[in-house]
Amino acid sequence: MQVLRELDPFFQAYIGCYLALIAAGGLCMIAQRKRLSLFTRDYRKFLAQPWRLTTFVIAFFGMVLVAPYTGDPTWDYFDAAYMSLFTYLTAPWAVGTLYFACAGRARVIEVFIAAVVWLTVASWSYDLYILFNLRMYPPTWAVNIAASSVLYLCAGLMWNLDWRAGHGVVFAFREPGWPQAASAGSFMRIAGFALPFMLIVGLGVAYFLWTQW
Repeated sequence: MQVLRELDPFFQAYIGCYLALIAAGGLCMIAQRKRLSLFTRDYRKFLAQPWRLTTFVIAFFGMVLVAPYTGDPTWDYFDAAYMSLFTYLTAPWAVGTLYFACAGRARVIEVFIAAVVWLTVASWSYDLYILFNLRMYPPTWAVNIAASSVLYLCAGLMWNLDWRAGHGVVFAFREPGWPQAASAGSFMRIAGFALPFMLIVGLGVAYFLWTQW
């Protein structure tokens, strides 16, 4: 395509590499769909807990509604919406899976899929959307990898918070049976632990808005 041919050779190679990784990750995901907790009923129930849905809705509309006021032409309603949605759907699973990898309890193929999902949601999909929408590669692509990954990590950790009888507030992926939704209390039980993650995201967005204005 013309827009790709006009790019610097570095970006042509970079795009080619991550498109190959996305394709490989997608094929692995299809092949492993019956073994990935991402697609299980337990994970859907985990995400459907009222406090997770409520905080997602607040974050979703916050990110989408602020988009036109950033002064950044690369941040619009569409990319704010889909990145928020797919972060909610995938970040708790990806962060949990990578925790298992650090603990030596995840299969290599699961780690590969989780890494590809993370980078696709937080960075590569955004880059491609801007490239074909504005016909330029976003100049903030390198910064965005780091910044969006921090937000993705915070989202994955926050939405993995849970309250377990006898244990108190924990990261759910550290408990047996994850991702079963075993919370025994309301959001108020974990609000104090969720607040730091919310503040990191909120301050990050506020700083971005300040620098744009």
